[in-house]
Amino acid sequence: MIGFLIKKLVKNSGDTRSLAVRAKVGKVLGYVGIVLNTLLFVAKYLIGVLVNSISIQADAINNLTDAGSNIVSIISFRLAEKPADQDHPYGHERTELITSMFVGIAIAILGFETAKDSVHRIFHPEAIDFQWSAVAVLVLSILVKFWMYLYNTRFGKRYNSSLLLANAMDSKSDTIGTLGVLISTLLSPVIHFQLDGYMGLIVSGIIFYSAYDLLKDVMSALLGKAPDPNLIYALSNQILECPVVIAVHDVLIHSYGPNQNYATAHAEVDARQSLLDVHSAIDQVERQIKEETGVNVSIHVDPVLLDDKMTRQYHTVFDQAVFALGGRDWDIHDFRVDPHKDHVDVFFDLVVPYAETRGEEELAKAIRAKSGVGDEVRLFIEIDHPIGV
Repeated sequence: MIGFLIKKLVKNSGDTRSLAVRAKVGKVLGYVGIVLNTLLFVAKYLIGVLVNSISIQADAINNLTDAGSNIVSIISFRLAEKPADQDHPYGHERTELITSMFVGIAIAILGFETAKDSVHRIFHPEAIDFQWSAVAVLVLSILVKFWMYLYNTRFGKRYNSSLLLANAMDSKSDTIGTLGVLISTLLSPVIHFQLDGYMGLIVSGIIFYSAYDLLKDVMSALLGKAPDPNLIYALSNQILECPVVIAVHDVLIHSYGPNQNYATAHAEVDARQSLLDVHSAIDQVERQIKEETGVNVSIHVDPVLLDDKMTRQYHTVFDQAVFALGGRDWDIHDFRVDPHKDHVDVFFDLVVPYAETRGEEELAKAIRAKSGVGDEVRLFIEIDHPIGV
């Protein structure tokens, strides 16, 4: 049903990389969420008051909060589709992440309020008037919320939307929470013990966990989490297809939203080739990657002397020294030798794990000692970590 609605209301809905399409899809799902959550709030709150159940009332207020989150989502999608401008050259797509963070905070506040009311009900229990109408409303709520979880997850993944996935997470926690309330409503009259407050406490725990899970993912994205290894691998392979490229390393990706990805990479090329020819080939592969993946990539060229005897000699020496010190966890690239009259300068980047705490000076000293080179060699290293390839 939701898929049919989107096809009817959103033109070119299959274009998952279009900002305008993503925004329209988000708005459609937002309006659907407002209607469903408002109806659930009214039904459950009235039933909660009727049967004197704090857990049902808390569950109803949760639905009202969800409706408010849907309104914020619609506003967020409207802001996220704004194009880049002078003050925000990378666009506004991170608005989704910021909104997701506020959704997570709202969920956490709701969890606190639910826990507070539930503790009060545990110490001051009140009888619940069992009504089958309450059971019917709770079952309906579970089915509706599970459906909302399914379609938000489906379209969140399709359009790579953190906000839709956040709404899906919220709907999932609501489904579990309402299931707990249903169990309490059914069991309390049977065992002659009021489970209402205890189940409300369990619901609040589920809400807290959902808030933590959501905020953890959002904060990781805002801080700059490691890029998808599959995307790194794909970009590296595309660059390697360029006829002038010998090797690729230091592929880094910076994301400013699902459709605002910027990448940098280092490509080794034969130093004897024409600079104009190399630039032309690199420029072509950058345009090709942009057209095929939407990633704006900037490739730095590292010229290497393939048949230089001195370069091969020192590369072998330092490669063996680095392997002896760090094994396969260490690597070197950007190796360059600059000979002078009375000494030789050796430059390379040293790739070490994040757990390695020694600085460049200390590591250079250890590598020099292990390599056994004389004072005629001056060693210059730069520390890298294995973020990319």
